[in-house]
Amino acid sequence: MTTPAAEELTPALARNIDSIMRRRQENQRAASLQECTAAAISRVAGSMPFVYLHLVFHGIWITANLGWIPDLPRWEPSLVIVAMDASVEAIFLSTFVLINQNRMAAEDDVRADRDLQMNLLNEHETTRLITLVEAIALQLNVSAEGTEELAELKKDVAPEAVLDRIELRGASQ
Repeated sequence: MTTPAAEELTPALARNIDSIMRRRQENQRAASLQECTAAAISRVAGSMPFVYLHLVFHGIWITANLGWIPDLPRWEPSLVIVAMDASVEAIFLSTFVLINQNRMAAEDDVRADRDLQMNLLNEHETTRLITLVEAIALQLNVSAEGTEELAELKKDVAPEAVLDRIELRGASQ
């Protein structure tokens, strides 16, 4: 079901959204089995049903082994096994979460690079538009205030220079 606002999108914007969604799906399909498994385990472990399941399981284990449940024999009164189980599970879950976070960080880096590329393209197009508007203003004898600022805005930004500056700043930190 689409909202009225969604139906009013321009064809170009709708195409861009579709393109982004296709790219995300392609990236998800390109993920390795190990990455998909780690992501799935992280999703399950990060859910409230997982918490409830553990509360019930460990709650029954502990209360039974403390002797608080009548007619149920105590099979591990020291609670060492349940503590070891919880520790091993915590090790594995934290590893899965870290794997998932590493994958997400790599995706964020790619997304940031794409954003930078798009911003640089927009900067280039804006520079061209400023030059064109200035030429139109001159042709129509329209006075433009702030010509110093306008001259600076008309300078084209070299993407390589921006990337070099970013890398230089990153290396110095």
